Amino acid sequence: MATKHVIFLGSSVTYGSASNGISFADYIAQRNGFTITKEAVSGTTLTDDEPLSYIEILRGIDKSLKADLFVCQLSTNDAAKGKPIGDVLSQDTSTVLGAIRYISGYVSDVWHCPVVFYTSPRFESESYGLMVNALNKIAPDAGITVIDMWNDEAFNAARKDAYMADPIHPTEAGYRLWWTPYIEKKLSEIV
Repeated sequence: MATKHVIFLGSSVTYGSASNGISFADYIAQRNGFTITKEAVSGTTLTDDEPLSYIEILRGIDKSLKADLFVCQLSTNDAAKGKPIGDVLSQDTSTVLGAIRYISGYVSDVWHCPVVFYTSPRFESESYGLMVNALNKIAPDAGITVIDMWNDEAFNAARKDAYMADPIHPTEAGYRLWWTPYIEKKLSEIV
């Protein structure tokens, strides 16, 4: 990858909460020799209706950074907390789609770099599945590329219990052996 600096935004999955704070973001940076800004806080949501949201964290990132790529987690917390998805044209940041549109627009205006959202692999959540489908629906119009682990049957078939601390959070081995090669390949296709 020719990328030099990547900003990662997310919650516990991006942080690596079941892997001592080391996630695929750290492994990808190490393997490719680029720097990262990893802004990930456990429990946060895309929707901007709580004291700390992705949008609040995003606004705190140094605007003078020279970012080559922005990668954002489609938060499982929004599904778990029953946040409204919104409609495909929503600009309301208290909805998932409105927050996604805001984040994409902000990143494009500030850093002028490609915006990628990634989904979690399959787990038991009808709400999250609806969020993934909605993200895929608005992605072309919102200028977003999606790394869709949720709908990738081959990727989900490779899932091993040893790779997951629970249904959502990968272990160190899960990041290193399962997520990192997959996401790294997808990012190299994007950039």
